[in-house]
Amino acid sequence: MMRFTLIVCTYMRPGPVLDLLNSVKKQSVYPSEILIIDGSTDNKTNNLLQNNKFENLEYFKVKEKDRGLTKQRNYGINLVSQTSEVICFLDDDIVLKDNYFNDLLKTYEIKKDALAVGGYIDNNTTWKEGASSKSKKYFCYDGWIRNEPFRFKLRSLFGLQPDRRPGFLPTFAHGRSVGFLPPSGKIYEVEQIMGGVSSYKKEVFDSLKFSTYFDGYGLYEDTDFSLRLSEIGKLYVNTSAQLYHYHDDSGRPNRYKYGKMVVRNGWYVWRVKYSKPSLKMRFKWNATVFLLITIRITNIFTTSKRQEAFTESLGRVTGWWSLMFNKPKVEK
Repeated sequence: MMRFTLIVCTYMRPGPVLDLLNSVKKQSVYPSEILIIDGSTDNKTNNLLQNNKFENLEYFKVKEKDRGLTKQRNYGINLVSQTSEVICFLDDDIVLKDNYFNDLLKTYEIKKDALAVGGYIDNNTTWKEGASSKSKKYFCYDGWIRNEPFRFKLRSLFGLQPDRRPGFLPTFAHGRSVGFLPPSGKIYEVEQIMGGVSSYKKEVFDSLKFSTYFDGYGLYEDTDFSLRLSEIGKLYVNTSAQLYHYHDDSGRPNRYKYGKMVVRNGWYVWRVKYSKPSLKMRFKWNATVFLLITIRITNIFTTSKRQEAFTESLGRVTGWWSLMFNKPKVEK
């Protein structure tokens, strides 16, 4: 089995980090080294790890200048052993199934051209195998079906459905993530993998680094990196390499900032892939943003978390209008 390094970038989540590491301890294949890159402003994570020992683990507390997801990832990459062949990243609120690393690393043996392989989150959606339906209530893919989210049903009514398959960025962005691939046990080629459940050949980082444009929380930083990497080689998702993602709320930005990031960072990664979009692509991108903002505004009246919906909606509107006067400079 290949020698591999696990990097976990964390911020103010000592409990979830411990849960993750306990699931790593149960793995049928164990990392050659584990690097915890902590951007927390307190010492709770360090104290917890002092009292709970894990084999091959090294802990690093970063200073403010290196705090933030992409900065911490780049910091960790520079610490990886020369003998490692693959670098794996996991979010700090992940819990692994026992054969995760084994199934993930086997992908590199099966797909010799793989530069990156993503894992599969198993607790987000209920799929049904061996069924099909023409109803717009369902999304069908590769002999599996799942409920179609409301936003995609509505987009379909206005001709704004994605024009590329899951894991590939549509011409006007706003695509279907790898979460729309079924738990078939198959390996699917993609051009996007989720950074929090990802792995890369170590050689990838000889020429690429995570962009520091994605400051702090780093929303869509994984899409940016994946799209740039897909211009060099192949990326895959192995749906048998499964784990659970528990979306811990601690350490996340406020909803206003999050809403603003959704739009501005979304625009950024769209232009990474399509630097000169046509008028039709521009219209569809903006029409989809408007529709998604409208849906979020209705949540103010249809959900119990009204304050969150209002604040995020305001952030999205602000982010959208800010693009008229202050567009991000896209790094290549």
